[in-house]
Amino acid sequence: MVLHLVLFLSFYLLFAQVIYGNIDDFDCVDIYKQPAFQHPLLKHHKIQETFDSDENIDKKNFYGTNYQICPKRTVPILRQRNGTESVHLDSVDYPGQHFATIETVLDGNIYRGAEALISLHNVTVRDNQYSKSQIWLENGPRNQLNSIQVGWAVHPRLYGDTFTRFTIYWTADGYKNTGCYNIKCSGFVIVSRIPWIGIAFPRTSVYGDKKSISFTPQVFQDGFSGNWALKIFNEVIGYWPKELFTHLNKGASLIRFGGNTFASPDGISPPMGNERFPVLDYQKSSYYLYVKVKNSNYQLVDIEDRRIRRYADSYQCYRLSYWGYQKSNGVSFSFGGPGGNCGV
Repeated sequence: MVLHLVLFLSFYLLFAQVIYGNIDDFDCVDIYKQPAFQHPLLKHHKIQETFDSDENIDKKNFYGTNYQICPKRTVPILRQRNGTESVHLDSVDYPGQHFATIETVLDGNIYRGAEALISLHNVTVRDNQYSKSQIWLENGPRNQLNSIQVGWAVHPRLYGDTFTRFTIYWTADGYKNTGCYNIKCSGFVIVSRIPWIGIAFPRTSVYGDKKSISFTPQVFQDGFSGNWALKIFNEVIGYWPKELFTHLNKGASLIRFGGNTFASPDGISPPMGNERFPVLDYQKSSYYLYVKVKNSNYQLVDIEDRRIRRYADSYQCYRLSYWGYQKSNGVSFSFGGPGGNCGV
């Protein structure tokens, strides 16, 4: 059922331009004039057009005449609405953060990518809070941390609304001076003509419905170039050039999956996931299914129980239930909670 829902969401996203038109506006810019090339390390960067991947990229499903995409050699850039530049960080050490995640143990293993099927939800979030569900790929010591993050977020301070949006983030120095959300700074190179970065998902899962809405992002390090590619619905939509990083260009030492929230100044944290504690019934939980990593040999494999640890820092607000491997759903877990006064 879940796989059918993913295909449905793919179709819905690609052909519901009326919904897009009511929510988001994009400008089509020359592919070599996008913000990425303002980065001093990318002035002479040549765009990568092919990637080493497990799957064949079938673009005919994405370039149908019924969907308005950017012309050839141009890429879509989301027009910023009423949001403001956010200083909210995604570090475990940053006050106000809360997490419910699984992550790989630091045992010397190197990973070349990660993916999972992630349920989509809309949560009640105040202007100075956020709630996310995402994948982290990281390497390096704390003060030099290289991090790539991909998933969905409800983030009013960033976007100026409370829609559930496809959101990416990166830093190369532990959140000090480098990196940003989406393309608010130079670095991430867009290669897809379809609007993706920052889009509002037109549908999210509704508690009690028989169907849940999900999507499957994948981030992987290209074996030839060393760049970190982002794939959605079997299409590479862009990549982080290896020149941006000092440690991730050697691979990721840690992979993390799950939820992250940021509290308002009064100490109240927003809901996470679907605003409810996890239960076994996936239709009533926020979930990750088919949790996979790419190993040091660039093979996509199920994450192993013995190589992960579970982390939830506020049991009264957020919980995580790890289900391990099941034939029907691969490695999976559920997470979430109502938030509230969760401590710091």
